[in-house]
Amino acid sequence: MILGDSSAAGVGVETQDQALSGQLARALSVDYALDWTLVAKTGATTASTLEHVQRRDPATYDVVVLAIGVNDVTRSVPLRRWLAMHGTLLSVLRKKFGAKRIYTTALPPMGRFPVLPQPLRHVIGLTASRYDVAMAGFLSDHPDVTRLQLDLPLDPALMASDGFHPGSEVYRIWAEHLAAAIRTDFPSATTASNNAQETGGK
Repeated sequence: MILGDSSAAGVGVETQDQALSGQLARALSVDYALDWTLVAKTGATTASTLEHVQRRDPATYDVVVLAIGVNDVTRSVPLRRWLAMHGTLLSVLRKKFGAKRIYTTALPPMGRFPVLPQPLRHVIGLTASRYDVAMAGFLSDHPDVTRLQLDLPLDPALMASDGFHPGSEVYRIWAEHLAAAIRTDFPSATTASNNAQETGGK
């Protein structure tokens, strides 16, 4: 399950094939039989995402990709409340949806988004950095959560035309990082066979 806000929904590109979901599915379909769903909404916060998954029928997903947090920063959700809601969301994903691994990504460098005017950009950038550091510490106590750090240059060519959302190239790089992490945690028959050949095993 891919779960989250506008970045999970693929805002910034024309089709889902160019978005995170399509590019991740394409990358993983080489090694896995996939059954996946996209649950995302523009403007979603951790609170609204939590409310939504609590209303959904139970299901089972080995992997949940969580793309959330930017709207919590822009809406000035108190840090302690944000972390507490995040913890509750992780618990729901495990218990209600059977998530074996949860993948999340560090907040983007919002203080370098040219679309945001100053001094708002500076304030939001400081807030995002503080929240991101706190989340990294929080997730250190959750060994079933993999937190990815994407160090991408804020080249306008990589961004959507709105200057805020990812472009297709950012989604591709993001999907590749996620696919690599998932392959590490869930070796496919092909991956296991290749590893065995490299080590001289059977």
